[in-house]
Amino acid sequence: MSAPLFLVESLPTGSTFTLDGPEGHHAATVQRLRAGESLILADGRGGSARAEVTAVGKGSVDVAITERRADPAADPRLVVVQGIAKGDRGELAVQAMTETGVDEIVPWAASRSVAQWRGDRGFKARDKWAATAREAAKQARRSWLPVVAGDPDCSTKQVASRLSESAAALVLHEEATERLTQVALPAEGEIVLVVGPEGGISDAELETFRDSGATPVRLGDAVLRTSTAGVAALAVLATRLHRW
Repeated sequence: MSAPLFLVESLPTGSTFTLDGPEGHHAATVQRLRAGESLILADGRGGSARAEVTAVGKGSVDVAITERRADPAADPRLVVVQGIAKGDRGELAVQAMTETGVDEIVPWAASRSVAQWRGDRGFKARDKWAATAREAAKQARRSWLPVVAGDPDCSTKQVASRLSESAAALVLHEEATERLTQVALPAEGEIVLVVGPEGGISDAELETFRDSGATPVRLGDAVLRTSTAGVAALAVLATRLHRW
């Protein structure tokens, strides 16, 4: 089993470090790490350090740093505009997309989104997506945490603006004639992919995205759920970009 990863605000500059707080509690009490075992410290911004546990306290572990590395930010970046979904489908999508390598997730208040993120509820839901992404990134041993956009319910107009500024703008749609496996991809910049909610993308939204320069694409003949469409598309993109 690979060494578990724990997130820290900043990587230690010295050769020793005490991991405490919630992450230290998880390492000592939940993971039950013991002296001699390895772990990874990461700052979520590409920096990581491999370390060996030297002592275990109550809710903390002392470690010795054995190796450091800095991973560059991905280029091109993979950004998914995810239609807000009801129940836990949105969180399932966030979890799977994080494990698959998404760099940013933008919650989109589509016209057919059943769930509505308004007021405090919206910020709480957005924060839950961010927490889900954080835990999934740790599970996947990612040194870069994906960004969950600050606006809890990005409008179609805002999405269109983001699409117009991207290096490649793609919209998953079951009636598209062009396949994601064949569409041209840029060597740098942002690839922005739109995934609709349970009810799909409306004709008006699709037209707005087209006007912003987006290309409708499909994966295959099957229509996937909103919780699986994004991760399937990311798998294709990760393979084509040689991330996988």
